[in-house]
Amino acid sequence: MNKSVVFLFSLLSVSCGNESAQWDATGVFEAKEVVVSARQPGELLDFSAEDGQNLHAGISVGTIDTTQAALQRRRLHAEMRAMTARRLDADEQLADLRQQWHNLDAERRRFATLAEERAVPQKQVDDIERQMLVAERRIAARRATIAATNNSIDEQTASLAAQAACFDQQIRTARIVAPVSGTVLATYAARGEYVAPGRPLFKMADLNRMYLRAYLTAEQVNALTIGSEVKVYADQGRNERRAYRGTVVWIAQEAEFTPKTIQTRDERAHLVYAVKIRIANDGFVKRGMYGEIRF
Repeated sequence: MNKSVVFLFSLLSVSCGNESAQWDATGVFEAKEVVVSARQPGELLDFSAEDGQNLHAGISVGTIDTTQAALQRRRLHAEMRAMTARRLDADEQLADLRQQWHNLDAERRRFATLAEERAVPQKQVDDIERQMLVAERRIAARRATIAATNNSIDEQTASLAAQAACFDQQIRTARIVAPVSGTVLATYAARGEYVAPGRPLFKMADLNRMYLRAYLTAEQVNALTIGSEVKVYADQGRNERRAYRGTVVWIAQEAEFTPKTIQTRDERAHLVYAVKIRIANDGFVKRGMYGEIRF
């Protein structure tokens, strides 16, 4: 009788030892989730995202009303055209003064020839040259005025263009697009609703790549590096598991206290390191599902 009890106890001990050796760490599967929010206020004119829908990155799933932004942009463009029309044409504005200077220059050359022949006094030539200097100063002054006026107009036009660019941005961001390829996990808005900037519209994730967040002791984590390959097992219930090839993509740099919901190989370990292991999902792994790793 005693021998039977001893044999049974030994068998149970071996069985338990084999069970504990089936995994090195445990964790929960998760996916990289992205929450898409409204970037400007307005009414949702259309919104087609639905729970469970598969989306490709860049595809449009909705539009926010941009009527006011479009009207403001149109007004600014009209003001920009009006400002541009007010710019002064330097050649046109200086034409009369330049003509005066050329006329004086022609007179100076004619009288200079006469002065050389002593037909007219040199003083007449000097007077014409003084008039030419005055004309040159007037040209320079008018040119400076034209430049100042045009610079002011250009600055105002640039300011209007900057304002118009803001409305351009609002109109562009009114189009709601999927930032990544993945599956819609939840929607938080509907067509016809008014949304404010920052309001979540829908949440999505790439479920083709899942991540097992597991916890390792200090001794275990030293055996792994980024890029290490491990065996990952997903719990399918009824004592069934599916095996996957996993790659370590992240290792915490600091230890943390062992989460209460996580089992570790060494139950006496109080500090553990979190790791993330990526697998290619065949559709059977779900977020929140329990998983194990072995390496």
